[in-house]
Amino acid sequence: MKEGFRQAMAWLHTWAGLIFGWLLFAIFLTGTLAYFKDETSHWMQPEIPARSVSSESSLSLAQAYLQRQAPGASRWIIELPNAREPALSVRWQQAPAKPGERGQLTAKLLDPQTGREVQARDTLGGEFFYRFHFQLQMPYPWGRWLSTLAAMVMFVGLISGIITHKKIFKDFFTFRPRKGQRSWLDGHNALAVLVLPFHLMITYSSLVIFMSMVMPASILAAYNGDTRAFFSDVFPATNTLNATGQPAALPPLAPMLEKAREQWSGGQVGRLTVNNPGDANATVVLARSGADRVVHDFGSAVTFNGVTGQLLAATPAQSLPMAIAGTFYGLHMGHFAGPLLRWLYFVCGLASTAMIGTGLVIWLGKRQLKHARSGVMPFELRLVEVLNIASISGLVVSVAAFFWANRLLPIGMAERAGWEVNSFFIVWGLSLLHAMVRRGRVAWVEQLALAALLFGAVPLLNALATPYHLGASLKEGDWAMAGFDLACLVSGLFLAWAAWKMQRAGKTERVGLRAQSITLEPEAT
Repeated sequence: MKEGFRQAMAWLHTWAGLIFGWLLFAIFLTGTLAYFKDETSHWMQPEIPARSVSSESSLSLAQAYLQRQAPGASRWIIELPNAREPALSVRWQQAPAKPGERGQLTAKLLDPQTGREVQARDTLGGEFFYRFHFQLQMPYPWGRWLSTLAAMVMFVGLISGIITHKKIFKDFFTFRPRKGQRSWLDGHNALAVLVLPFHLMITYSSLVIFMSMVMPASILAAYNGDTRAFFSDVFPATNTLNATGQPAALPPLAPMLEKAREQWSGGQVGRLTVNNPGDANATVVLARSGADRVVHDFGSAVTFNGVTGQLLAATPAQSLPMAIAGTFYGLHMGHFAGPLLRWLYFVCGLASTAMIGTGLVIWLGKRQLKHARSGVMPFELRLVEVLNIASISGLVVSVAAFFWANRLLPIGMAERAGWEVNSFFIVWGLSLLHAMVRRGRVAWVEQLALAALLFGAVPLLNALATPYHLGASLKEGDWAMAGFDLACLVSGLFLAWAAWKMQRAGKTERVGLRAQSITLEPEAT
């Protein structure tokens, strides 16, 4: 019975991993890149200078700018700069022309040191990887449903993999290089065990984040189908008074920052919203940044009177269930992580991505051995081979193409951000066509070599296209800009090594493939 159960788990692990493996590889790779979302956005908008400034001085500049440019707006929204996001972002919304309509929203980026407008290139930056990670560039809510379904399958795959490998920790210390499929299997097992806590945490926490979407039965039963009432209780909104039409001076906003920190015992302000600025019913809402602690506090904010500066209200402390949910959210997003811990998140994410990729390679390689002597590959195996190449090496090429598009597309181009995204998907589609035309190992080598060239040349491209080259960023101490160039260079070197290893292995494969008779254990498939 035990053996039969383990065999069933092996079957589940194998087929669940194959069917969703290609999608999971894309989700994990883009999610891993999203841990450096702000740094990627900074590299893709180099016009925004990285300067160390205080929140108070930046807020004062933003207030002065909005008072000049949008004195009659119904709402101001100010996003303060931080160590990772150098831009001072301001938005304002005009009063709607008719009741029930939404006023026009205008957004600008400011230099946090001077308060002048910054004309930065239009790009989604790292936000693209973050959004694709859980929305898959699909309309709401279908992308979220599909990514959540993939997370469920990933969780099932992890549990079934643990059950299947009864010698899982022994296998972790076993690696046999240059042994073909056995080496791939050893690497897959080592990656699975090495960061197993991360695999479980990141997968389970993604399910918790979308729990209200995938498991709404209790909410619908408790609130009689009124989901808005549920979210109003969970995320209490700040009451916004209607404008009276009586002008009143708005006090300086900067002193409110310290008062908000006192309410949060040192927590930092991430965003300010001024409702009805310049009106007798003006209010100022300061929302807490999610980067100052592990437990994310949903909707944590304090409200001040926009005329007297008096504290009006503060959101209540989190309940225990919300604190638990906030902990999972905080651990998954990693906003609290400093540079070293963020790199650890990044490395663990790459390990998860590599684990999925090696699993796909193992599935195909084991079945290719059965047809090696005949030299004829069935259609279904050829299909899996093409999808493996396009979803792994092709996706890596597409990421590099996204960065190249940021530097090559004209800065004043209409819908420029959209064409950067289009470049990503066009190259990804071309990689699929290439994998269909070229045979397996040749396509792997060519795509990995192309990815190596594109990533390795990113610092040179940056130096030719902008004045923010590696030498300038290092001199100015802009470590985000310099680190991005260096990370791309290292990635290019690694991919070049991978292409060389793949080509070298191909030379000996034709000689040794016929003699290879290694039979993998059923539970290790």
